[in-house]
Amino acid sequence: MSQKIYTKTGDKGTTSLIGGTKVSKAHIRIETYGTVDELNSWIGLVSDQLSHKHSRKILKEIQDRLFTIGSSLACDPDKETKMKIPDLHETDIELLEKEIDKMNEKMPEMKSFILPGGHMAVSSAHVARCVCRRAERLCVTLTEQNQFVGPLVIKYLNRLSDYLFVLARYIGHRLKTKEIPWKPRI
Repeated sequence: MSQKIYTKTGDKGTTSLIGGTKVSKAHIRIETYGTVDELNSWIGLVSDQLSHKHSRKILKEIQDRLFTIGSSLACDPDKETKMKIPDLHETDIELLEKEIDKMNEKMPEMKSFILPGGHMAVSSAHVARCVCRRAERLCVTLTEQNQFVGPLVIKYLNRLSDYLFVLARYIGHRLKTKEIPWKPRI
């Protein structure tokens, strides 16, 4: 018999952090790791829209790192957990930077701001980028409230949003989709 997915323990608007501490489902820490989870889902959608194997491989790596970040954020920072949570490493950020540089080498220089759009995969990557920026802002909010966030989490999310922007352009470039320049109304 399979395990039931519903536990009914959150029916009154609370949930438990890893470590057992009960908090409101509206707690900023829950909002933060929920946003990272949302980002992970958007990245899965972007990946499903791509045929380029290398980009899909990198996106799977990113999804793994986002599970690492989500797990870290789901821990009660004031309690020792029995669960082993993986860490982010500087090499995870370096991978994003190398991928950004490789994609940028293959594309024309950007001469104006561009609007998201032109192809479903391009637009999906831009939505993922926006969700990533929200996750980053929420992590900053946690730190400003003197709540622990792993030392590389904000840096990783910042670089990931850059990666997703360049990936959106790269997807369009590979699909021969014209970028939509922003032409401000004067």
